[in-house]
Amino acid sequence: MNTTTARKRTPAHAGAAGAVAAAVATEIRPGQSVELLKELHILTREGKLNQDSRRKLKQVTHLFQFIEGLLNELGGQEGGVTLADHGAGKSYLGFIVYDLFFKARTSGHVYGIESRAELVDRSRGLAARLGFDRMSFLAARVADATHAKALPDQIDLVTALHACDTATDDAIAFGLAKQAKAMVLVPCCQAEVARVLNLGKAASLARTPLAELWRHPLHTRELGSQITNVLRCLRLEARGYKVSVTELVGWEHSMKNELIIARHTGVPNRAAAERLAAILEQFGLSALRETRFQ
Repeated sequence: MNTTTARKRTPAHAGAAGAVAAAVATEIRPGQSVELLKELHILTREGKLNQDSRRKLKQVTHLFQFIEGLLNELGGQEGGVTLADHGAGKSYLGFIVYDLFFKARTSGHVYGIESRAELVDRSRGLAARLGFDRMSFLAARVADATHAKALPDQIDLVTALHACDTATDDAIAFGLAKQAKAMVLVPCCQAEVARVLNLGKAASLARTPLAELWRHPLHTRELGSQITNVLRCLRLEARGYKVSVTELVGWEHSMKNELIIARHTGVPNRAAAERLAAILEQFGLSALRETRFQ
């Protein structure tokens, strides 16, 4: 009976294993390091991919497609470009970009910037084990990284994947200070504008019926998030960037889904600066003019 049962189960088990292997193969790009994906716990030690990991890999890989195009524009096939990834966390993005782009080239450098020292130490160890010798990691807050001596004066490409609240604004300020040629931003958990909207809610309701848009707390949070990203885009345009906004992946994969891509043109946009100032004034956000949206 056991033998018969085993015979009946073997094809099913083989089919399941084949389906897993096929699913993994469709998610991994040619030449991508399976060992890296295991170290990042995207793949299990057996090389399998669970549903949560598939979502994470899909998101980062899709973002890489945008980054790859920019890297080719900036550095061509030589790859001699610098990339700074803010709020790097475990550096999923930095490692995958290095693996898929920089590893095959003889120049270029990836900098991971993360405030938690234990994650920085872990990333340094992983880069050493994998031989990713043109990766560096800095334990610093995004806001403090601009003047860090460990970073070069100029950075070609700045990325920030789900840098929370004002960290995305700090990444933009970093990019502006470092004369970045491009920025790729996926904002997360914007709360600062919502807090300021709340402070002046009573006065705003008396002044304009538009304040109904943020009278209820849930609407305040949602509108605050929307306004924040609009202001960020205008700030970039005012400083000479061409900006595009799109979805990163489908909403079923992530609710933090807005992707902002900015390419430097060198031509400041006065109209964008004027609209930025007008929106800050209209919504009672002028206090943020100097701190975030100058």
